[in-house]
Amino acid sequence: MKDIIDGRKVSLEIKEEIKNFVLNRKNENKSIPKIASILIGNDEGSIYYQNSQEKVSTSLGVEFLKIKLDEKITEENVIKEIYRLNNDSSISGIMILLPLPKGLNEKNIVNAISPKKDIDCLTYESVGKLYLGEETFIPCTAESILTLLKSYNVQLEGKEVVIIGRSNIVGKPTFQLLLNQNATVTICHSKTKNLQEICKRADVLIVAIGKPKFINSNYIKRGAVLIDVGTSSYEGKITGDIDFENVKDKAALITPVPGGVGALTTTLLIRNSCKALENSED
Repeated sequence: MKDIIDGRKVSLEIKEEIKNFVLNRKNENKSIPKIASILIGNDEGSIYYQNSQEKVSTSLGVEFLKIKLDEKITEENVIKEIYRLNNDSSISGIMILLPLPKGLNEKNIVNAISPKKDIDCLTYESVGKLYLGEETFIPCTAESILTLLKSYNVQLEGKEVVIIGRSNIVGKPTFQLLLNQNATVTICHSKTKNLQEICKRADVLIVAIGKPKFINSNYIKRGAVLIDVGTSSYEGKITGDIDFENVKDKAALITPVPGGVGALTTTLLIRNSCKALENSED
């Protein structure tokens, strides 16, 4: 194996950029980024993620508004709260933690967010711009993948990339980002036939299926770059979709889990809030 892709190292570099951005804003007596994070209900994963967002944001000097709403709240009142945040000039970015409690229409609620503050790229307008190749915020996990590949000088133009997983937040946007880089991209899923043979063609293999250690050395060609997006609990440890120990001697580059893609996502979300603030002043 040539190298391990260190998501934490790349994240630290971007965090320094954010710190300097905030410091410069303060020195110029300008407003600083402020994120509004909306949590509805008591989903444990969402609570953990919101607390993590707050910790990282405040450590970088970015203001963080933690909003917690009762799981029995009506859809109308959720949308009213989002409109209030849309109209609050001190808020540069809005995100809503998913999944939502039963009875709430996710599409209606998400699309109430102003695209100018949609730092997680959830609204129809943001997603549409992404697929049209227009400038917009990029879903943070997909952007993490591309950022790591670029940080390690992985050439994508003309390369064959295979993505396993077709979710709206990882597989599909990653497909589009790589296509924009002139890669030849294949996306696979649970109904794909001859998966092993397809994966063996890949110069870059990206896996996001939530099946611990699913991909072993039989799925990859020697010298491939492996990006593992999976995070599952396996024998008491957080484990990726790729069997790291089994494939490491065959891969040129590989992301660990933890410490790979996931180490970067919250940092990129915060960076998006900085971009949103700048855009609001143009």
